[in-house]
Amino acid sequence: MDDPSTLNSSSVRRRKRTFGVYIGRFEPPHNAHLAVMQEALQEVQKLIVVIGSARGARSTKNPFTFEERQSMISAMLQQAGVARSRVLFAQVRDYFYNESLWLSEVQRGVDVHTHGSSDVALIGHLKDESSYYLRSFPAWEFLPAHVVSPLSATQVRQAYFGGGDTAGLVPGAVQDFLSTFRATPDYTELTQEFEYLATYRAAWAGSPFPPVFVTTDAAVIRSGHVLLVRRGGQPGHGRLAMPGGFLDVHETLLTSCIQKVRQETGLTTATPLETSLRSQAVFDYPERSLRGRTITHAFHFDLGSGQLPAVRPGPMNDHALWMPLSQALAQPEAFFEDHHAIIEQFVLKG
Repeated sequence: MDDPSTLNSSSVRRRKRTFGVYIGRFEPPHNAHLAVMQEALQEVQKLIVVIGSARGARSTKNPFTFEERQSMISAMLQQAGVARSRVLFAQVRDYFYNESLWLSEVQRGVDVHTHGSSDVALIGHLKDESSYYLRSFPAWEFLPAHVVSPLSATQVRQAYFGGGDTAGLVPGAVQDFLSTFRATPDYTELTQEFEYLATYRAAWAGSPFPPVFVTTDAAVIRSGHVLLVRRGGQPGHGRLAMPGGFLDVHETLLTSCIQKVRQETGLTTATPLETSLRSQAVFDYPERSLRGRTITHAFHFDLGSGQLPAVRPGPMNDHALWMPLSQALAQPEAFFEDHHAIIEQFVLKG
C-alpha cells in the first residue's frame, strides 16, 4: 500500500465541485470570458452562468437581451467542444438601489439548478471594486480565475459601435451573431446613441473637473396609473420615462420638477401637483446615466382616485400617457436608465 506521504502532487487529482457559478453581464461575451469558462469547467462538473442586467432596455452599455447573450455563450462553448449539458443559465435584473434583492435573485437563480446542494463554487477574479460581489456569497467556495487579460466588453462595444473590428476580440460564434445583428434596426438605433453620447461627452472634455449633472423626475400616480412619456431624442430614443429633465438653475428642485411635468405632459394647473406631493428621494447610482455623473431628485405625487387628466406630449417627447402600474412594473425592459427602479421603489414603499 502506498504511503500517502510519498505521493507527489501530480498523482493526486482534486475533486471536481458539482457546481460552479460565473456571474457577469457578457455584453457581449468575449475571448477572456471563454477562457475563464473553459478553466472553470476543469474544476466543476456543471457551470451555472448568471447573466446580469437582464430585462433592461437596450443601450450602448447593455445592447443585448438575456436570450441573445445566452445564445452567444451556448454557441461559443459548443464551438469550443463543451457539451451543452454542462452549462446552465440564470438571469438577474439590475437592482440599483436594493443590493439585497439582487443577491436574493442570484441565489434563487442558482438554487433552481443546484436544488439545495452546498457543493457550489463561485468563479471570478478580484480585479477592482467592480468585483465586490465575489465577497457577497459566503456560503459558496471562492475559486479564483487565473486568466489574465486586458480585454473587456467595453473595448468590444467601442469597436462594434464605433466602426472598428471585433473579429480578434470575440469567439467565432459571437462574431457571427454580431455580424448578423448589424443588419437590424436595433443596431442602427444603438449606433446613433453611441455617436450622440460620444459628442455629448466630448463637449465636456475640457471641463477642469468632471461634470456632475442634476435632474428632477416625477412619479405621478393616479387611480393605479403612472404618468409617463416616450422619449423622442437620444439617448434612449423610444424608451418610457418619467417626466422630468435638467434642473432649472433659477428654480427650486420641486418647482423645476413641476414645471417639467407640465411642459412634457400638458398637465394643467387644474391638477394640483403642489398639494399632492407624497415623498421625495435622491437617486445617485454613479453609473445610472451614460451621459455622465447624473444625480436626480425624484418626487412622488399621488393624485388619488378619479378620472385620468388629459395629457399630451411636449416638444421633446413622442408621446405622453397614463399606464396602469401593473403594466409598467411588469416591463423594466421598456424604460430609460433607472426610471423603472425609481417608480418601483416609490410604489413598493407606499
